[in-house]
Amino acid sequence: MERSAAGGRGDLLIGHFPIGATATIGELDRDPHPLLARLRAGEPVSWLPALEGWLVTRRDLALGVLRDAATFTVDDPRFSTAQVIGPSMLSLDGAAHARHRDPFARAFRPAATRARFTAFVAAEVDRLVGALAPRGTAEIRGEVAGPLAVAVIAHALGLREADPATVRSWYEAFVAAISDITAGQTGRTDRPRRTGRAHERAYARLRASVEAAIDDAEADKDAEPSLLAAAGRELPAADVVANAAVLMFGGIDTTEGMITNAVLHLLDHPGQLALVLAEPALVASAVEESLRLEPSASVVDRYATRDIELGGAPIRAGDLVRVSLAGANRDPAVFPDPDRYDVRRACLGGQLAFAHGPHFCFGAPLARLETHAVLSALLERLPGLGLDPARRHPPRGLVFRKPAALHVRWDTA
Repeated sequence: MERSAAGGRGDLLIGHFPIGATATIGELDRDPHPLLARLRAGEPVSWLPALEGWLVTRRDLALGVLRDAATFTVDDPRFSTAQVIGPSMLSLDGAAHARHRDPFARAFRPAATRARFTAFVAAEVDRLVGALAPRGTAEIRGEVAGPLAVAVIAHALGLREADPATVRSWYEAFVAAISDITAGQTGRTDRPRRTGRAHERAYARLRASVEAAIDDAEADKDAEPSLLAAAGRELPAADVVANAAVLMFGGIDTTEGMITNAVLHLLDHPGQLALVLAEPALVASAVEESLRLEPSASVVDRYATRDIELGGAPIRAGDLVRVSLAGANRDPAVFPDPDRYDVRRACLGGQLAFAHGPHFCFGAPLARLETHAVLSALLERLPGLGLDPARRHPPRGLVFRKPAALHVRWDTA
């Protein structure tokens, strides 16, 4: 596919979409919500020169894109993740997508997730929060959310030759390479470009560990196979490796962000915190409302396979169509008073933080399990828990949104 909005057409689109024309990468990175509200009201599908593509902000239109993989595909050579890890469930559609996805998705159905991960998550949360309790201060993202997400994905993958620190290093190498590609696509010059082939070395080590897990299962057919070994019975090793890397993206970065954002939102709203403390069953709603208000993955990318009009916008084959999950989640037609954090909100089932359609995140039950466990443990074991007012960091990020750090304090007397 070719970029079809180059040259004169791009200039014409700027004239027809004045709100999108003024948008900047910095605005989308720092605090996109006022801009997303203006776009949703006036240009729900808008051309943004800063993105060299379309941005969809209204929920009904977002659902239409996410459900229609034949018209809005991920299978495009510009898809940054595929450039780093190769074809995977994240970058394929149709029968190929199902072939890559199904062997992994079965293990993350809600009942299977509870059976497989509840005890492990509870033990890890107890260990992490227990180590903090005597101190009175902590940085939640770095000391709880990140370590938990890494430990859980390492456990889920069953990589016997790799400890959580090693898994984290692989993941960070992949993210660095993808970030460099994305920065180049958006014309960003404010991000340092990294050199070297760290992601290739990390990928080689990941492949060796995956192949060892598959070989172990073949040698002991009576033992219950790990997730990777089970997938290896249906997929070639190269496909298992690529999809293991995908699980790292979903299981580490977005889960770390989800946990951190949930703690931030609850502690930043004392009235809502009081409701949850009085009624612990509201923890689940607190998690969902945080997902709605600030999804840790704020956008997903698709590419048009044909000319189509969407929300009055003349999309052409090859155009980038970026769906704003953050914009859809604050659509006032679905969520009244959408900028308000409300743990008693009645319509939370409509939030799109995990996307929708064939690429809906099948790790959602596990991410919810982890976030619920962390929130419950923090509230139960750290009395008087609150934000450190002297060290506050709002969520930031063009795609993955979370605070750089989340400093909290509590009573130890």
